[in-house]
Amino acid sequence: MSLWIKICGNTSLPDAALAAEAGADAVGFVFAPSPRQVTVAQVAAIVPALPEKLEKVGVFVNAAFAEIESAVRACGLTGVQLHFDAAPELSARLRKRFGAALRILRVMHFAACSLDWEPKRARYDADPNIDGLLVDSRTATATGGTGLAFDWQLAAKTVFQNAKARKCIAAGGLTPANVAEAIAVLQPWGVDAVSGVEAAPGRKDPVKVRAFVANARAASRG
Repeated sequence: MSLWIKICGNTSLPDAALAAEAGADAVGFVFAPSPRQVTVAQVAAIVPALPEKLEKVGVFVNAAFAEIESAVRACGLTGVQLHFDAAPELSARLRKRFGAALRILRVMHFAACSLDWEPKRARYDADPNIDGLLVDSRTATATGGTGLAFDWQLAAKTVFQNAKARKCIAAGGLTPANVAEAIAVLQPWGVDAVSGVEAAPGRKDPVKVRAFVANARAASRG
């Protein structure tokens, strides 16, 4: 399996199409409060114009099952990213409703000062309805898109152990300049970029998007 690459925080068709053209496997749309927040109506208008093989992932924070289900159906999403500490019942209900056609990702925030990563990882690993674990950084005011990287060396020895088999995705502060190093250290199943490929919050930089995908692909083959 080649490296899975997601470009997240898309707010327009040109940006999402750019990610597809650059060779990304997936694009993400943030439905939670954020400088990159989009509405169901916006995404429902964007998705039909994208390549069918491109994964379309909705990012949700503190969302109930009904809200997520409605967005998946209305927008034609192929994946959801649960960017909050959701109960296992939520992923179970999503799996029952949509089957294997929906990729379900959980997010874990990793920080050197935090000691709660191990029980969280164990809980996520034990959930049969999760298709991947996205490891992100966070700040006191933002749960994603922070532009900050976590401690890769520490993460490689802990949460990213056996990362490819467990489908661990590296996120948080990734840029065209550092993605190769992150891949070399973490050996992730996938990578996810937001602010590192932007010209401004919610607006992608074509040069950065293309360079990020190209550098990530090259590093994964290396």
